[in-house]
Amino acid sequence: MRSWVLHAADRLAGAIGVPGDKSISHRSLLLGAMAHGTTEIRGFLRSQDCLATLHALRALGTEIQEAPDGCVRIVGRGPDALREPETILDAGNSGTSLRLLTGLLAGRPFCSILTGDASLRRRPMRRVVEPLTAMGATLLGREAGRYPPLAIRGAELSGIAWKTPVASAQVKSAILLAGLQALGETSVTEPMLSRDHTERMLTAFGVVPQRRGTTVSVPGKARLAAASLSIPGDLSSAAFFMVAAAARPGAELLIRDVGVNPTRAGALEVLAAMGATITQARQRDEAGEPVADIHVRGARLRGTAIGSDLIPRLLDEIPALAVAAALAEGETVISGAAELRVKEVDRLSALAGELAKLGVQVTEERDRLRILGGRRPRGTLVSSRGDHRMAMSLAVAGLFAEGETRIQDVACVETSFPGFARLLLEVAPDCGIREVGD
Repeated sequence: MRSWVLHAADRLAGAIGVPGDKSISHRSLLLGAMAHGTTEIRGFLRSQDCLATLHALRALGTEIQEAPDGCVRIVGRGPDALREPETILDAGNSGTSLRLLTGLLAGRPFCSILTGDASLRRRPMRRVVEPLTAMGATLLGREAGRYPPLAIRGAELSGIAWKTPVASAQVKSAILLAGLQALGETSVTEPMLSRDHTERMLTAFGVVPQRRGTTVSVPGKARLAAASLSIPGDLSSAAFFMVAAAARPGAELLIRDVGVNPTRAGALEVLAAMGATITQARQRDEAGEPVADIHVRGARLRGTAIGSDLIPRLLDEIPALAVAAALAEGETVISGAAELRVKEVDRLSALAGELAKLGVQVTEERDRLRILGGRRPRGTLVSSRGDHRMAMSLAVAGLFAEGETRIQDVACVETSFPGFARLLLEVAPDCGIREVGD
């Protein structure tokens, strides 16, 4: 098992870039495979999660070229060119791969099987299985389709108007990918707007979704045209560095070329509400996605309330924001976050348990965390519990902890942020972060 060891850092400063956005990288591959023509992708995130989608598409017959300069080219021939895979498709740890591929394959007239690692096989899939079944596909999984592996028999689909019980970009996107292949219009209505990367990217591929409030619709039998895409830096990856800078008075950090899509930029608002100075420069648009350089100036943070209305826009950033709360004066309450219980691990329980080891006062409730900050964490042995965002968040906490912090099970970070430890050492060199074996 691989671990990180680090100490507190006296300063944090610099100008950095973070890897390409994971959500956008997944979608660029899938829509490129469905399109006609050669799609070029620059800034693609070569993480384990995104490579799982790439390898699955190759197994389905898609030609994907990886150039020495990092550009990925997808030779698309439309969804009809996809072929039945000769083997089981393995999504690894990636819920995005599994759910979005399920939506794509629901409209293909052949059989396929999707699985993943032990963590992914515990993730709920019925919220995808039910609408795709209603559209005409046949899907089988453990416990009546509740869990993977999933066996999919695609079919000629019919468009559907579906209301989702939770705001989930993965569920919405799976239905929309199926709807693009169906007869008639498909619409998805959410209780709150989830991240809209799929809708924005569809426009770049020549199909313009229609939006009415929290309902988005796509036409059936749509023909996608190849696109040229530049993937912005991942805001979820930038969040760890934003918290590290925001919680240190006097720190200044510039993070270049970050995606600042408003449907997932809630972390910027929360850190500003806690007292950090967050500004954006060089604002621009790339393939429908707003991009900017983010400048963070640290301050003595104060606790705040993170309500259910914000959760869909910062769900992946909650582990990092929980560390910010632990370093802030006063109480922070994160509520309406039950969706965190069905991530790579039960993140509410994991955050409460691991932050408590660092001496943070945390109360875990059904769908919320109460964190009383203001005390310096104490370095100790903690664990990521196999969750990449937990590992990186605990490393940020270690930058402020008294004594040595040792974080077990950090190999999982490769799923989303290869090179995280190296970049952390660049901006906080005296933390001395290093990898050791247990």
